[in-house]
Amino acid sequence: MSKAGMYIKMAAAFTVLSVGGPAALFYFQPTDEELFKRYNPELQRKSLENRQGRQQDFDNFVTKLKEYSKSDRPIWEAAAQDEARTRANAAEDQKKAAAEIQKRREEIKRQAINGQ
Repeated sequence: MSKAGMYIKMAAAFTVLSVGGPAALFYFQPTDEELFKRYNPELQRKSLENRQGRQQDFDNFVTKLKEYSKSDRPIWEAAAQDEARTRANAAEDQKKAAAEIQKRREEIKRQAINGQ
């Protein structure tokens, strides 16, 4: 066989694989609606119940990514800094709540002592 024939066969094989592969994937891959219809009714109900929460989580994620991308630092550094700030705020809130609980306990003890 000549070199030209070999190049033609290789070009044809490349075209079939590079065009036919994605086309076959597009044809055989089920859509989200088809997958949802295959769920049993209980899973469909749970999916519908959780859809709003998942959508809200995704929207929050995208909003944070947009906020991080506005920074001049890389996104992962901005995310790490925001996560550290969130942890610090949570720890501070937890300390405040513990102090408030302690105050309530002391107040209850005082009322119990005064009430006797």
